[in-house]
Amino acid sequence: MKERDAAEITVPKTDLASFTAFIDYLCTDQLDLGEEEGEQARRALVLRQLAQMYQVSRLELLCSQALQESVGPASAVPLLEAAHTMGDGRLLAQCRRYVADHAAEVRASGGVEQLRDLGVAKGLLGDALDQVAELKG
Repeated sequence: MKERDAAEITVPKTDLASFTAFIDYLCTDQLDLGEEEGEQARRALVLRQLAQMYQVSRLELLCSQALQESVGPASAVPLLEAAHTMGDGRLLAQCRRYVADHAAEVRASGGVEQLRDLGVAKGLLGDALDQVAELKG
């Protein structure tokens, strides 16, 4: 509780807009992820981490649901990497399936160029090789 005496409080792994949305949720029970589609997924990721850190289960579930609903051509790869980093098996599986089923759209959106994690790249390559084997078999 040292924060009560501090002139300034540092909250790691967040930004002002996301933390404000977190406090607003606590006060109003209304989730605000912003207006822009890309911003919504990013804010849902940050808010879910805050919800886990501060043990706000309902907010964590709402953010997980928002993330699952936001998987699309441009967001699939960044969400896949985030799911891998956070150990979210459900979102990871959903993103992998989305990339496999909509590969051309993901590629056209620049999703492949956004890939930074070698482990995720290896996983996607393995998925692609499995699909080729299925088609041949």
